[in-house]
Amino acid sequence: MVGKPAAALPFLGRLHPEKAQLLVLIVIDAIFVIGNVPDPDEENEMTELRQRMNDAMLLRGFADRTRESYIACVLGLAKYYRRPPDQLDAAAIQAYLLHLIADKRLAYASVNQAACAFRFLFGTVLRRETARFDIPMAKVPKRLPLVLSRDEVARLFAHCKTLRESTLLETVYAAGLRLSEVCTLELSDIESAPDRMCIKVRQGKGGKDRYTLLSPRLLDSLRLYWRAFRPQRWVFPNRAGDGPIYDQTVQRLYCSVRDAACLPKGGGIHTLRHAFATHLLEAGVDIHTIQRLLGHGHVSTTMRYFHLARTRLTGTTSPLELLTPS
Repeated sequence: MVGKPAAALPFLGRLHPEKAQLLVLIVIDAIFVIGNVPDPDEENEMTELRQRMNDAMLLRGFADRTRESYIACVLGLAKYYRRPPDQLDAAAIQAYLLHLIADKRLAYASVNQAACAFRFLFGTVLRRETARFDIPMAKVPKRLPLVLSRDEVARLFAHCKTLRESTLLETVYAAGLRLSEVCTLELSDIESAPDRMCIKVRQGKGGKDRYTLLSPRLLDSLRLYWRAFRPQRWVFPNRAGDGPIYDQTVQRLYCSVRDAACLPKGGGIHTLRHAFATHLLEAGVDIHTIQRLLGHGHVSTTMRYFHLARTRLTGTTSPLELLTPS
């Protein structure tokens, strides 16, 4: 749909004639390059559709991150076609998913997230028949995550420059926390009574609460950190102190310390959570206990750490050794 330049640029009459003429030339050039001028009616339609989708996700209890991701996927679709998504058909959606894979080279997990967002939009919000609107899901390659050894984790902590850095990274590793969980950790979540010694994780992935480990060594580090910085509510607040630390800040912190320690690249701070589970498994902790500490809904998710535990692999005898020499 061709836009309405007069409606889109109502301020031209208030500009100096020379500036107005120059701006018109720029807009005309943009029409040839981009192919369209934003239509206020279409922008309002997209805003209304976005609100409807957001309301539908709120009613179903979607997490904030999920809502933000789904909205971002739909906005990307609208920007690609320069049309409201409800004007698109199944062929256009599948062509866009192919564009994400072939041109933008996104990971299949990211493409599947976009497909889920489109399924929700067209199936739940717009109520189109799924039989006429089939959105394929890509098969995600299953790769084993990077796991640091105990010596590498110790080297990581040794290269922390500040008490804040070392305490934050130790907390992630010692308790097996996700990025969002360590960012929103509050002082009241640290249950340090001798008969408790645990950390309460509030509203983790899937909106579930759980308890995880609070080791005496981590408790000593947290107390030393608290005496030095005196946080009020969040264990690791942002610089202004009026909210939790930003997840981007934590990721940059981890990558900086990792590079200083000359550790393998690949994966962010979530690598410490993988190390937590793997090292517990190597120490003989049963898989169901690790599942509860990690907050996994299914034990099959935790089972992959069997492939990462070195003692389970190197301690197994090869069948070649069982053969009788001829």
